Amino acid sequence: MYKKIVVGFDGSEYSKAALAEAGHWAKLHEGKVTLVHSVYFDQEEFGILPELLSKRFDAARKMCGDVKTTFEKEFGFGLETKIIEGEAPETLLRVASEIGADLIAMGTYGRKGLGRLIMGSVTSRVIAESPCDVLVVKRPCTECLGRYESILVPYDGSEPSRIALARAAELTAENPAHIILLYIIPRYEEMINFIRTEGIQQLLYKEAERMMQGAASTARKLGISSLDVRIDEGNAADRIVAISEETKSDIIIMGSSGWRKLNRAIIGSVAERTISNSSVPVIIVR
Repeated sequence: MYKKIVVGFDGSEYSKAALAEAGHWAKLHEGKVTLVHSVYFDQEEFGILPELLSKRFDAARKMCGDVKTTFEKEFGFGLETKIIEGEAPETLLRVASEIGADLIAMGTYGRKGLGRLIMGSVTSRVIAESPCDVLVVKRPCTECLGRYESILVPYDGSEPSRIALARAAELTAENPAHIILLYIIPRYEEMINFIRTEGIQQLLYKEAERMMQGAASTARKLGISSLDVRIDEGNAADRIVAISEETKSDIIIMGSSGWRKLNRAIIGSVAERTISNSSVPVIIVR
C-alpha cells in the first residue's frame, strides 16, 4: 500500500514519532523511507551573518547522521536522508513528487488561537498541496507501532470520504483491522439559523441511515469484514476526536474538503480541527 514514504524531520518529538511510525510500517510492509530535513536561510540573514548557513548545514548533517544510525540499528534497513535548503513545505513536497512517494509522514503540534487549537502552518500546507496521502502523528515515539487494529473512518458520502473508505479497505487487506464507519449529522440550525423540529430530526436520521447502509454495503464489497457503523450528531471534528477516544481507535483515515484562496490550497476545517485535537495518527487521503 505505502511503499515509498517521505518523512519531514526537524528533530522535534513529533517528527521523531512520525519517523518511528514510518519505520515500523515500512518494516512490516517492505517499504522505503526517505527523511527530509529543511535548512531555511533567508537573504536578510545571509547579508548579516552568511556563516550561519554553513553552521546550520553542519548541525543538520550531525542530527540527520545520528538519526540515520539509530534508525538503521532499530529497524534493520537503510534510511535515505536529504538535507535541502529552503522552506519546509516546499522541500518536502518537491522530494515527494520527485521520488513518486505514496505517503508523506510528519509530526505536528497545536497552538492556541481564538480559543481553540490551530494546526501548524507547515502541516496545513503540505496536506493541502501534497501529491499523495499524508500521515500526521502527534504522540510519543513509544506508542508508534506502524500497525492498526481499530480504524475510524469519518464518512459523509463525498468523494474524499469514499476514497478514505477505500484506503481503509486497502490497509485492512495488509493489516487485518476493525473499521468504525462514522457519520456525523450536522447541526444545520447553528449554520443557517433554522429551527429543527422533531419531524426534521427524524428525516435527518433516516437520510443518515440510508447513506450509511449504502456505505456499509460498499465496505463489504471492498473486502472489509469487521465493521461497525455509527451515526452521531454535533460538531464534526469534535465528535470524530471524541469517538476515536471512546472506541480506542489506533488511527483515523479521512478526506479533506479544501478550497483555494489567494492562489493556494487551504485544508478543510474539519480535517484541520481533527488533526489539531487528535491524540492518534491521522491519514488524510488524496
